[in-house]
Amino acid sequence: MRVRLFGAAFVAIVASCLGLVIPIVLKWMVDGPVTDRDLRGVWFGALILLLLGIAEALLFGLRRWLVARPLAGVEAAMRADLYRHLQRLPVSFHDRWPSGQLLSRGTTDLMLLRMFLAFPLTFLLVNGMTIVVGFVILLMQDWSLGLVLLAPAVPLVVLLSLFEARYSLVARRAQDQVGDLTTVVEEGVLGIRVVKGFGRHRSQSLAFHALAERLRATELVKARLLAGIWALIMTIPELAIGAALVLGTIQVADGDLSAGTLVAFLSTALALRWPVESIGFLVAMSQDSATATERFFEVMDVTEESDERPGTRRDELPDRRPDERPREQPPGREEGALPERDGMRFEGVTFRYPDADAATAPVLARVDLHVRPGETMALVGATGSGKTTLTALVPRMYDATEGRITLDGEDIAAMERARLRKLVSVAFEEPTLFSASVADNVLMGAADADDDALARALRVAQAGFVHDLPQGTATQVGEQGLSLSGGQRQRLALARAVVGRPRYLVLDDPLSALDVHTEALVEAALREVLQETTALVVAHRPSTVLLADRVALLSGGRIAAVGTHQELLRSSEEYAWLMSGARHDGEAGPGAATAADRAPAAVAAPDADDMADRSADDSAVEESVR
Repeated sequence: MRVRLFGAAFVAIVASCLGLVIPIVLKWMVDGPVTDRDLRGVWFGALILLLLGIAEALLFGLRRWLVARPLAGVEAAMRADLYRHLQRLPVSFHDRWPSGQLLSRGTTDLMLLRMFLAFPLTFLLVNGMTIVVGFVILLMQDWSLGLVLLAPAVPLVVLLSLFEARYSLVARRAQDQVGDLTTVVEEGVLGIRVVKGFGRHRSQSLAFHALAERLRATELVKARLLAGIWALIMTIPELAIGAALVLGTIQVADGDLSAGTLVAFLSTALALRWPVESIGFLVAMSQDSATATERFFEVMDVTEESDERPGTRRDELPDRRPDERPREQPPGREEGALPERDGMRFEGVTFRYPDADAATAPVLARVDLHVRPGETMALVGATGSGKTTLTALVPRMYDATEGRITLDGEDIAAMERARLRKLVSVAFEEPTLFSASVADNVLMGAADADDDALARALRVAQAGFVHDLPQGTATQVGEQGLSLSGGQRQRLALARAVVGRPRYLVLDDPLSALDVHTEALVEAALREVLQETTALVVAHRPSTVLLADRVALLSGGRIAAVGTHQELLRSSEEYAWLMSGARHDGEAGPGAATAADRAPAAVAAPDADDMADRSADDSAVEESVR
């Protein structure tokens, strides 16, 4: 690729220098054949000029051919690198950055960079060399006229430096505004159902129009700057050429200069017109591409997810709890496999979001929890108590601020993320599907799964509806899976989580969008899966809680209680409130008013026997479904 690029630059320089040979041929023709009235010499000179023109055109065509393939490859490689890098950036980065800004960097900015490599970069070099060679020829022809043309160089350099400083600021502002506009367009398309549902077409259009007008105003500022510098760059050299023409004519009249030399001098000056006049345009494109490059590397320079916890060296991370003796590798266990089963442990886990103020209370504070091997633990808590955050720490979507999480005694901070995420499968509360087939979406949970595993996962998730789709599991679900209902999307997300028979399963309220009958069917099938894995399940309804062997109550960022469903109903007032579904005006928790004091008699929290009866009813429903 470098050979082709350097070759293209060399070819372009040769082509431009051929254009400077034409004035020399003209001088020979005027002072020779034309003066001597030699018709054959005139035709010979015309033939030379024609051949020079054809050679120049062919060389410029060769230059375009040489740069086309490598530049397309550079753009494609940079775009691929950006996408790969985005996939490896931490979730906290994506929490902060609007998607439109990232899209504009992967499309508009890279297009500007390719255009710079294809045209300005080459011609800044070519035109610079042409100007230098041209002025050497001018000074050799007549040094006094050459100095007249060189006189504008100093003011032009000053003007260009001022233009560059102002234009770079405006170019950056314009490209940032393109990113903002892209974000609005993307949100409007993805949220079209909300826009239509609430009749917000006008407000969305006004918001888009305001951003578009702001971008238009910025582009007009760019155009005014470019028009001003272009006018000055064209006017000042023209004045210099005019002055040289007058001075040269006087010298020819006085006999101090031949007519052929004046013709050659003016032809050379005119040949240098485009290289000089294009400087403003090339500098503007260079600033656009420089800004695009800066924006591109703003993302590329962000540190990717590492396999070590931030601020901790991997060799400092223990493989076991301090009070544990080293475990021997059992015979037959493959190298790098997890040690003997110990389940999932949270040991003093504290978490604060990376952008949170250090003075604010952490989302999670000293969480200690043990999910035993093969056990299903339900995680229950009020809205905002940190349940989703806690589950996101297990696959290391975020890294714990303090403490550690272990899987069978091995700290997840010491694991390679790829290995960790093969062990842990996740179903998020908001199911995300991709513009791909049903099968591709489900098999994203296990790339090596076969058709039998796919069928089993769909059966567990009660996703038999896919067989009624036009092409079955090969049906394209469309962007975000919006062609499906919320419950259907959630069932496919659940199938994706269980298709690989994961060793650890983290489910964030996986049944919230299902009707009670489908929920009962899914729960009955899900019990079989949960018997094969160690699971942490965020639950909001008693029916989901009943899937678990034990329940952990998360309150105020801490584990307030752990026990079976029945035990917590009897011992925890807050848990009873959460399971009752009754409304209350304050935050439940230790020291809070009793349920009877908080609520009217009609909605007072049930006692443990009432909840036990409800649990029995739920179990009866499940048994009838079976």
